[in-house]
Amino acid sequence: MQMQSVSKERASLVGSLGVDGRVLTMLVVLAVVWTAFQILTLGQPGQFLSPQNLWNLSVQTAVVGIMVGGMVLVIVARQIDLSVGSILGFTGMIMALIQTVPPLGWGGHWLLALGAGLLLGALIGAFQGYWVAYWGVPAFVVTLAGLLIFRNATFIVASGRTIGPLDDNFKVLGGGLNGSIGEFWTWVVGLVVIAYIVYQAFSNRSRRLKNGLPVRPVWAEGVVNGFLILLTLAFVWVMNAFPYPGTNIPRGMPVPVLITLIVLFSLNWIALNTRFGRYVFAIGGNPEAALLAGINVRRMLVVVFALMGFLAALAGAVQAARLNFVTNSMGNLLELDVIAAAVIGGTALAGGSGTIVGAALGALLMSSLHSGMVLMGLPTEWQNVVLGLVLLAAVIWNSVYLRSRR
Repeated sequence: MQMQSVSKERASLVGSLGVDGRVLTMLVVLAVVWTAFQILTLGQPGQFLSPQNLWNLSVQTAVVGIMVGGMVLVIVARQIDLSVGSILGFTGMIMALIQTVPPLGWGGHWLLALGAGLLLGALIGAFQGYWVAYWGVPAFVVTLAGLLIFRNATFIVASGRTIGPLDDNFKVLGGGLNGSIGEFWTWVVGLVVIAYIVYQAFSNRSRRLKNGLPVRPVWAEGVVNGFLILLTLAFVWVMNAFPYPGTNIPRGMPVPVLITLIVLFSLNWIALNTRFGRYVFAIGGNPEAALLAGINVRRMLVVVFALMGFLAALAGAVQAARLNFVTNSMGNLLELDVIAAAVIGGTALAGGSGTIVGAALGALLMSSLHSGMVLMGLPTEWQNVVLGLVLLAAVIWNSVYLRSRR
């Protein structure tokens, strides 16, 4: 009886915080993984929690982080997109060809290359969404075809060559030597995020009170938002703790990380606060009911796939800028990492359930596992075994969690 009372008190405490249990679980798992890797890499020059490694970890997470939010919306809508890695590679190659000097490329401006690549990605996504939405072709089949088509189209348009080097201004997107925003602007971004957290806390609370909806206790509001503010300050400190080589000048936040944060914040806001977000979750919960409620399900699916294509192209720009050269294999099998990150973050493959925040934490967890195992010198095959076990455990946990809420 005493044990049941303690468990009920803990459940009540977690319920008072008003935070998704899957997000809390991800935070605990991340803390355990980071602590374990720090202990296992103590005494090494690149120990896991060193500012240098955490800075590099943030950059490594960026490409998957940019795409994972879009994949959440696709999966929530009861669809799947297997072509994102191939779209990333194809659009990245087109952007490289446009801006690289002849005879390898076409010698265009880097902004033209970026705009053309993003537009092309959105059009490819919309094209695939059209066949899914209006012709009823399973998304698995359509996007598997897209994977094959655009993976090989990448080879065809470049005649099998590696294209580069890229424009110096374009390379800023990849977070290279000059691809950071500096100490001052990193603090500015951090303060803007803190102001947003405070504004959202007061705004959401006042709106719920006005409409007679339940709100968190004041202490829980303070705990949740205080934690988010401390997390933001810690992030800013880490970004500014890694200097340029041979100097004491802080690099600040890498540009790809800034892009990732903007994408994730925007998608999270869209999912929680807009009609579009509510429609996507309604379609995933029950497509027939959504259709009867007047939602244009077909058009929504096309938009969701177009958004996914746009994000894949944006990730392609970041990856190309980071590498400075685009190969035919860029983005190969990356769709598996993106889907795995979304699922590990609590997105249900059956649709209707998932969070952008959880998926972002899933992407960070996968990058953390990669980084930690590389620092430990673990062979690649064992790294993949560990990631597979983590994915399986995440799916089982998510199934148990969803069943317990019914």
